[in-house]
Amino acid sequence: MKNRITHILKTKYIEYIILSILILIGFAARLYKITNPIADWHSFRQADTASVSRIYIVDGINLFIPKYHDISRVQSGLFNPHGYRFVEFPIYNALHAFVAKNFTFLSFEVWGRLTSVFYTLTTSFVIFLIGRKLYGKWLGVISSACYLLLPYNIYFTRVILPEPLAILFAVTALWFFLLYQDDQKYKYLLLSSILLSLGILVKPYVVFFGLPLAYYFFNKYGLKRSLINKHVLISIIIVVLPFMLWRVWEQKFPEGIPFWTWTFNGDGIRFKPAFWKWIFGDRLGFLILGVWGVIPFTFGILSLRKKDNFLISLLLGMFLYVSIIATANVRHDYYQTLLIPVVSLVLAKGLLEMWKLDYGNNIVRKLSILFFVFLSMITSAFQIREFYKINHPEIIEAGNAVDRLTPKDAIVIANYNGDTAFLYQTKRRGWPVVELPINELIDEGAQYYVSVNYDEQTKKFMEQFQIVVKTDKYVILKLI
Repeated sequence: MKNRITHILKTKYIEYIILSILILIGFAARLYKITNPIADWHSFRQADTASVSRIYIVDGINLFIPKYHDISRVQSGLFNPHGYRFVEFPIYNALHAFVAKNFTFLSFEVWGRLTSVFYTLTTSFVIFLIGRKLYGKWLGVISSACYLLLPYNIYFTRVILPEPLAILFAVTALWFFLLYQDDQKYKYLLLSSILLSLGILVKPYVVFFGLPLAYYFFNKYGLKRSLINKHVLISIIIVVLPFMLWRVWEQKFPEGIPFWTWTFNGDGIRFKPAFWKWIFGDRLGFLILGVWGVIPFTFGILSLRKKDNFLISLLLGMFLYVSIIATANVRHDYYQTLLIPVVSLVLAKGLLEMWKLDYGNNIVRKLSILFFVFLSMITSAFQIREFYKINHPEIIEAGNAVDRLTPKDAIVIANYNGDTAFLYQTKRRGWPVVELPINELIDEGAQYYVSVNYDEQTKKFMEQFQIVVKTDKYVILKLI
């Protein structure tokens, strides 16, 4: 039996055969509840992203003036009558809109999820290439398997968010930089810089993936020589300039720029006990690694040596990311998606180190490793399964009613405590909360009010305004 397995593993291109199977499994896993409406975990952030794509389908793609349905003051503190949405550069939204508009045999939301899945499957292949180049084909295969099959990553790479595309740009940039390190061909550095720049435009936090590049040039040339090296300077300009131009441009639309300084340390949590508990205990240890995965992950870290400077610098970059963007990482678990490529490489390294240990009974040790992996997957999946649930289906029903009963250009108040997931379901521009006295909102253009909560405010409005429809789940009022 052992000889047969050894013979199979020595088959030519066996790593590609296994990788293909893993990618198919990863794809199948992400089809679970792929038709879910945008009302599952982190639906508010998905709704904002999908909203930009939906408006692109209706009004055409304009990369430089992205808009969404929310015209309230919630995000920026300023009235936003045009619905400007200046967060990430909308490459993800443009691609989503293009596919959904031209291939209508699937729904808009399904296409959004599938584009994220496609970026993720491609990323898994690039992670395989990186792992293989650094440590051999089997680490490449295992790191790709980790990226594809960690339950946390299965969920967060089939959502309508820009992170999967940003991560694809980031890891592909790293791959081309590794090629540049090998043969010093400038074209690889150029490609790496362009891809890193695109990643930063899509998600600015991708800049932390640039630490291996910075370390390499600093180690090779020193700081002063790096800053006068023509190739290094051009690379820096390519990486930084597009993002800076985007930031300068968006200042023309202050009402469309959400509050962002809070993400760093808005609540002062950085390096406090709660920071370590949330990031390394609850998120990395429990949610991502499922407790038992901490064992091989620790082995992976302890196995690192000076020659592993590429992976060490990546780990340092990820630590800087969660430390600098501290408040956002503590408050929102989807922020840790950027960690997963590096976690996958370290986890794979640890698993291989444990597998090769010459200690104790060989069979017992290897069975224990497989059992650790099983327990890790089960523990993580048990938590992640809750993310797929639609806890408030009434917002979908009410949103469909608004879409059916009101004009397409109607401006609505979808009162949901500032959460835009409800407003998104209406397919209308408007407010996700009653942020001003109702008469002032009417003066600013509000025409309909919809609520899934019969609170005192809604009951008062029902006495003041015409009821379009009322059910036990929602009410729609005409305000003018």
